[in-house]
Amino acid sequence: MTYEQEKIKPYDGQGEKAELVEKMFDNIAPSYDTLNHRLSWDIDKYWRRKAIKQLKALKPQRMLDIATGTGDFAILEAEMLKPQQVIGADISEGMMEIGRQKVAEKGLAEVISFKKEDCLNLTFEDNSFDAVTAAFGIRNFQDLDKGLAEMCRVLRPGGMLSIVELTTPVHFPMKQLFGIYSNTVLPIYGKLISKDSSAYDYLNKTIAAFPQGERMMDILKNAGFKEARFERLTFGICTMYIATK
Repeated sequence: MTYEQEKIKPYDGQGEKAELVEKMFDNIAPSYDTLNHRLSWDIDKYWRRKAIKQLKALKPQRMLDIATGTGDFAILEAEMLKPQQVIGADISEGMMEIGRQKVAEKGLAEVISFKKEDCLNLTFEDNSFDAVTAAFGIRNFQDLDKGLAEMCRVLRPGGMLSIVELTTPVHFPMKQLFGIYSNTVLPIYGKLISKDSSAYDYLNKTIAAFPQGERMMDILKNAGFKEARFERLTFGICTMYIATK
């Protein structure tokens, strides 16, 4: 199935979406962390922590963080869950290079490593990981069904997927307030800080187009997960998805 956000590209012109997304994240990598935290008033840190806590009972030892970016999720996982290994996978070397620097500064290089990966065609073997995570990245997939199926494939039976993704609030008045904020403040501030006028306009459009809530439950189950649940966070600005293989 083709989803609306898969048709949205960060830049005009020719090229596969994946190639353009890689270019975009390489361009905004130096300002990405600052923008993420400021635009969410640092609430994104709470969202990540809540998603990681869902995995505590599992006690995962080998973890994969998809669309890891600059490694914030991977670092929190290493600190909170104490796994033996966390691999951060992403298509953007620019983002991961910043992640490597952050990991080194925190003394976590023996636990966390980074690898350039096409998230639609992961190089890892079947049943390789106890847990797979993704924060604010799956809406950039060129093929959502294939990306989620790959995440399921590399999970061991009984392993868990934990996702946090930006979503559109569904209730008044937050729905209307978020619409104003995302269509004015977010792209303007994003352009000022990142110097990339297209990037945050693209990211805003993908939030609005991305399937969420109950619809995502069906998509996760079609991808191979046995159980799935979701929880809207901060009035629906973000949604957490937890699935078990």
